[in-house]
Amino acid sequence: MTKEELKKIACEIIDSRRGDITALGDSIFAEPETGWKEFKTAEKIKKVFESLGFPTKDKQCITGVIADVKGKEKKLKVSVMGELDALGVPDSPNADPVTGAAHMCGHHCMIAALSGVAYALADRRIMDELSGDVALMAVPAEEFVEMAYRGQLRREGKIKMFGGKQEFIYRGLMDDIDMMVMQHNTATEGTQETPIKANVSGTSNGFVSKEVFYKGKAAHAGGAPFNGINALNAAKIGLFAIDTQRETFKDEDHIRVHPIITKGGDTVNVVPADVRIETYVRGGSVEAILDASRKVNRALRAGGDAVGAETVIDEVPGYLPMKNDEGLQELMYANLVSLLGKDHVARQIPHSGGSTDAADVAALMPAVHAYIGGAEGVAHSKDYHIVDKELAYITAAKALTMTVIDLLADGAKAGLEIKKNFKPAMTKQEYIDTWCNM
Repeated sequence: MTKEELKKIACEIIDSRRGDITALGDSIFAEPETGWKEFKTAEKIKKVFESLGFPTKDKQCITGVIADVKGKEKKLKVSVMGELDALGVPDSPNADPVTGAAHMCGHHCMIAALSGVAYALADRRIMDELSGDVALMAVPAEEFVEMAYRGQLRREGKIKMFGGKQEFIYRGLMDDIDMMVMQHNTATEGTQETPIKANVSGTSNGFVSKEVFYKGKAAHAGGAPFNGINALNAAKIGLFAIDTQRETFKDEDHIRVHPIITKGGDTVNVVPADVRIETYVRGGSVEAILDASRKVNRALRAGGDAVGAETVIDEVPGYLPMKNDEGLQELMYANLVSLLGKDHVARQIPHSGGSTDAADVAALMPAVHAYIGGAEGVAHSKDYHIVDKELAYITAAKALTMTVIDLLADGAKAGLEIKKNFKPAMTKQEYIDTWCNM
């Protein structure tokens, strides 16, 4: 069969399973879980994979689920990824009343779409025409949040990296993968109404994360504050010193520094002796990130030095800057145009100040991280919700499946060409040495 015939069959299968795909997405939305805690969500997608007869491994890097789909021969192996986790947005009307978790970034759409890919590829009429295998990967912990919890997991040896795709790379779960395809939900409706309903993305920031501990000396705040060392004053000076650095950040480097104070002291009548800050330092290149990071560290230490407090900076490698593979972008773009029309799909969007651990995968192998709409509201806020499930769930599933077919049909010609032309930013060992072991 031709690629177009295979795509037609795949889209018909996805249409026929629309009810199942939508029910799964809605169920995940109703039971949100933050990173490394997505046990219910993982079980839901695992049941879909197993019901289709795929060899399935769960509990990969705590909650990850991987299903293997075999083609007629093994010329390539393509990963299709979806993200399991939600955010902590306790003021959302859809938040879990106990944990405050809520799907205010649309990751439930990604798992719903991944199930659609699974339904389509379970039909042997498709896979018996494809010269490669597919790994369906439900991945934990894309949102880089709950630092203290993740730090504890790391101290216990349960994780090395804070992001799920990073951990998949570190633990070897990507070692047999040649390239990766995925999509993310985005706001295109309501107050964000736009004729562009999807894009194949462009570039985005990477970052390092810091947890800062100012250690002072407690004393009676009213009776004898002169006997203490005020760690909150150290933090205030450190934050102001960061602000004085901002004019040194070049526009083309896309630097973003956005600290918060997570602990400001213990009680109001005691000089604060334990004050903590968390911050990211984001940028458009590794060089720019590391340069800004050094400036931020210098500023933070100045706060401690000014008042005599001890300053401890615990740095964690965040995500690399994102760069999609151009060959994969073109395939995804063509498929989105066939589904939505040329006027509704963008090849490029402006550089994003946000970050994704898909970038770490894209540094090692060809990858595409598309954006498909259907949401209304501001991402990561209480008003973000899906209003067009056909676009967010069903169109997304079709676009992913059609791109897999492009890569593996005709003897995997397109996929092999993309693999041949790809120049990795680093090897896996270089990634571990320079980023994981920062």
